[in-house]
Amino acid sequence: MAHILVTDDSAFLRRITCSILQAAGHRITQASNGLECLKLLAQEEPDAIFLDLVMPEMDGITALKQLREDGNTTPVIILTADIQDSVKEECLQWGAAAFLNKPPKEEQVLSALNHIIGNQEDC
Repeated sequence: MAHILVTDDSAFLRRITCSILQAAGHRITQASNGLECLKLLAQEEPDAIFLDLVMPEMDGITALKQLREDGNTTPVIILTADIQDSVKEECLQWGAAAFLNKPPKEEQVLSALNHIIGNQEDC
């Protein structure tokens, strides 16, 4: 199964997302903000990242931009309560693979991840 980095400042929402992914057999690493996410990426190579947008220290959009500017192509699934079309569009422009609303629904989380993993296996 895949190695997933789940980044969210809410321990409760990280727990929900992680439990969905772990029940499907995936290995999980957790980060509580964008800065921690980037530090972990220097040490680990996850197959995908679930990334919240509104977080302290470094928000998700800044982290996503930094990832892409550094040449990191790890697929990113945005998981946020922010439903503005302009925010969604900005994330997609910066290479987010999917945009899911909180709270996460099991079928949406797994569908988005399976789509990404399937695309990686096809390459």
